Amino acid sequence: MRVLGIDPGLRTTGFGVVDIEGSRLSYVASGTISTMHLDKGELPARLKVLFDGITEVVARYEPDSASVEIVFVNVNPQATLLLGQARGVCVTALVVSNLPVSEYTALQMKKAVAGHGRAAKPQVQAMVQRLLQLPGLPGPDAADALGLAITHAHANVSMARLAASSPLQRRASAMYRGGRSY
Repeated sequence: MRVLGIDPGLRTTGFGVVDIEGSRLSYVASGTISTMHLDKGELPARLKVLFDGITEVVARYEPDSASVEIVFVNVNPQATLLLGQARGVCVTALVVSNLPVSEYTALQMKKAVAGHGRAAKPQVQAMVQRLLQLPGLPGPDAADALGLAITHAHANVSMARLAASSPLQRRASAMYRGGRSY
């Protein structure tokens, strides 16, 4: 199975692709999609760059599923809204490409990769390097994206084991109408 991780950002969006064979993880690719060459006032153009970039990554690496970081609420409401728009474009590009999308918080990703939710960026980078046996440290945005792919790989294995041991049923009481379910 091939998983694409996305760390959304309006200026820099990280992506990471990981192959999963049983419990073995192997690195495929990672990088960033940057909109810094555009003026800050050109929001629609910046969002189009992100959409086209994610679509190109999906076409090139053909993942089976994707994982995206859930946006946190920032002190600055304007920054949160802009980040939410970037995240929305990323999720839309994945859904248009017919990929199942899972969502994880930064805390969940840091716990899965580094062992605790308060891990600093350099700790996440070092653990991603170690887990994927990379020759060097990935960039911070690419490391977060690879961390999201690793998190999804771990969660997917756990969910498959649970499904094998007992039938899982979605409960209507735990679902929002047409929204996320937990």
